[in-house]
Amino acid sequence: MMNQMIHRKAVCTILIGLMSASSISHAGEKIVWREFGEGIALAAKTKKKVIIDVYTDWCGWCKTMDAKTYANEDVVKYLNKYYVAVKLNAESADKIMYNGDSMSKQEFSSAFGISGFPSTLFLTTDGKPITIYPGYAEPDMFKDVLRYIAEDHYTSISFNQFREKK
Repeated sequence: MMNQMIHRKAVCTILIGLMSASSISHAGEKIVWREFGEGIALAAKTKKKVIIDVYTDWCGWCKTMDAKTYANEDVVKYLNKYYVAVKLNAESADKIMYNGDSMSKQEFSSAFGISGFPSTLFLTTDGKPITIYPGYAEPDMFKDVLRYIAEDHYTSISFNQFREKK
């Protein structure tokens, strides 16, 4: 009886392991989303810029951004390589720390003037604001935005000039 239980447990463990491994290998790479505090700390440590997906639960375009843009293979690879990605619910009362101040995620969003969703906030490696990209972005446009910010083109030319040079 005990041997049968051990055997069943071993078979289940092996099957679960095989199912997990196959779903990982077939599902492809995904964006590694972090909590706010963890993301800010990791950006400072790794010297990567921060991208914050500011969303709400009811926002249809936010769901489309997740399903299309943030699921795009090129976007995923670029984001994971050059950014620390953070998801932030703009209606959450959960507290975060930003620049030594405790505030809700809702207060943080309001402080940046974010009132439309989705909005994408870009921060430097030390948490200073770079820019906000308001609204939904198609994957090809978003890849250009990601490159423009990650490669510091925003410090010397306009986004339109950057796109023309492409």
